[in-house]
Amino acid sequence: MSSTPFLSIIIPVYNAKDYLAICIDSILAQSFTDYELILIDDGSTDISSKLCDDYATKYSQIQCLHQPNSGHTAARQQGFRLSRGEYVTFVDSDDWIAPAMYTRMCHAAANTHADILHCNYIAATPDKEIICSSPFPAGLYNKSRLEKEIYPYMIYFGTFFKYGIAPSLCNKIFRRNLLEKHIFHVPQDVIVGEDGLASYSCMLEADSIYFFDEAFYYYRSNSDSVSHHSIPYSRLHENRKMFDTYKQIIDLSRYPYMEKQLDYYFVYQCLLTFVPIYKEMLVSKKEFKQSFRNECNYPPIRKAFRAAKVSKIGGLHNKLYTFCIRHRLYGLFQLLLKH
Repeated sequence: MSSTPFLSIIIPVYNAKDYLAICIDSILAQSFTDYELILIDDGSTDISSKLCDDYATKYSQIQCLHQPNSGHTAARQQGFRLSRGEYVTFVDSDDWIAPAMYTRMCHAAANTHADILHCNYIAATPDKEIICSSPFPAGLYNKSRLEKEIYPYMIYFGTFFKYGIAPSLCNKIFRRNLLEKHIFHVPQDVIVGEDGLASYSCMLEADSIYFFDEAFYYYRSNSDSVSHHSIPYSRLHENRKMFDTYKQIIDLSRYPYMEKQLDYYFVYQCLLTFVPIYKEMLVSKKEFKQSFRNECNYPPIRKAFRAAKVSKIGGLHNKLYTFCIRHRLYGLFQLLLKH
């Protein structure tokens, strides 16, 4: 490895003892070696901290930093501060990568000088593996092609809800000076949906993006993931912060077609959160009428639900929920939650 590595790989680690070794070993198995691996132990309370130290002691290309628990985004940002690579990427501690991932992606980066390189990923469950592919043909896209072929469909491809490009930071590598401009405007207290705040703003600024048609990244989808736990009430505040940040970082005067995409994305995120949060409040007999109306009246949410066509929303219940939120129909929304 050179004194300045070609690639910096950053792994935030928090109580990942069951999967961390698999994750790190998949990176060490790469034939590509011009990288540094940065482990940010985010206040783990299991043996993950020791595992990080053991790997850092054994392998010279690995360094470890321990910090008080500050969250996934804070760990990524700290990892970036420590990084030196020309390109930077992230891996989540319960995921793993294919043996050829960085060999292929870094070779293409060196040959094309693309600002971002993007591969497909595999959603792995205990029972099966599902390839999740981008709809865009493989190859190098310059700025002209990005503006014509990618940006108009990047967040919302037209089917509810299908991304044009998945927001994950982990199936992409970024030119360092590009990512540096955007990684730090991601609010540290946004727990879900934070990836897109960095990845989409990077893609809009990129002069070129290279797309692979192969899937190199393995995303572990299991019952331990955050999506399988109850959703805290604070997610409503996080949604607001996420929506406001998108409005700040995306220049709608330059990319007017992003407005519709954001509207449908906001509707999607609200449906993901409103239903389980208010259903839990209903079960626990907590009053949520005023909260529901406050969220419905929040300007980005109100605009999005007014703009989205109910006919475009997938699923009958989602259509009904959308209608209730658009018209602030608390009583009907509550009735739907009971069935």
